[in-house]
Amino acid sequence: MAAVKTSRGAVPHFILPLSILALLTFATLALAITTGSVSISNAELWQVLSGGGEPLHRTLVFELRLPRALSAFGAGGLLAVAGALMQVLLRNPLADPYILGLSGGAAVGALSSMLLGLSAAAVSGSAFIGAMVSALTVFGLAHGTGSWTPTRLLLTGVVIASGWGAAITFMLAVSPSDQLPGMLYWLMGDLAYARSPWPALIVLGLISIIMLPLGRSLNVLARGQMQAAALGVSVRALEWTIYIAASLLTAFAVVTAGSIGFVGLIVPHMLRLVLGNDQRLILPAAALAGGALLTLADTLARTLIAPEQLPAGVITALIGVPTFLYLLHRSR
Repeated sequence: MAAVKTSRGAVPHFILPLSILALLTFATLALAITTGSVSISNAELWQVLSGGGEPLHRTLVFELRLPRALSAFGAGGLLAVAGALMQVLLRNPLADPYILGLSGGAAVGALSSMLLGLSAAAVSGSAFIGAMVSALTVFGLAHGTGSWTPTRLLLTGVVIASGWGAAITFMLAVSPSDQLPGMLYWLMGDLAYARSPWPALIVLGLISIIMLPLGRSLNVLARGQMQAAALGVSVRALEWTIYIAASLLTAFAVVTAGSIGFVGLIVPHMLRLVLGNDQRLILPAAALAGGALLTLADTLARTLIAPEQLPAGVITALIGVPTFLYLLHRSR
């Protein structure tokens, strides 16, 4: 009976922070759409969204800025939710989506396509294949002939990531000089060539819908396998679900925006410092906060030194590091 009261009482408790984050998301999307070499006022933006407005503004909004802003939001949300899930799976607040070598596998796949001169679609497809190959390799090696533990999975991922890092360094060393800048920007995270945002947004929505009903089980699993099993949680099935979901989220994020670090590590950690550790709140909050952070970072990346553009990953680090240190100091 107490559990029922807690569950019902949790709903109003979740509404305020999620409403604030939703408003923040809309604000960052509006800023991304209206800011650039040609400024668009809020009134002009409303005219465009209503079906009117000047042809130039419609082109800027629907063909350039809105797809890029939605791609940034989707990639940021994917990374933040993946980070929250990985931190539950490994029971380590310093775990992030790239800790198991997913980013390295995706990078090797994407850089291979770039070296071969393939199309952008082939680069995205190769990045996705590389990420999934890395996920399957890490899980297969960590599992072996018996069961795996979070420590074993973590160590296997670190070793595989180191191997991918060596392969990336070799590929950069032998790359033609004219292809090197694009490869480096992709490695640092670049949304300039982001394609359709819908795959990232659809995957983010589907995984969130699947994982939210498991919020209670995730809360118990975060306290340990033995306690979760004692309370009736199917630990092995839940861990498989978390691992597959986090791998898919990370793979689609890397395909959408390249290799952007920091978001998946810091956003869930910051939210826990502010909102607590209830995964029923952390997961949707991470989707909104991660998306808003990367959208804001991408807006700054393309406007700070315009007409030149910075990698979005640089901006996320510049924004997130001092914020994280402040919150960490306050939590003491």
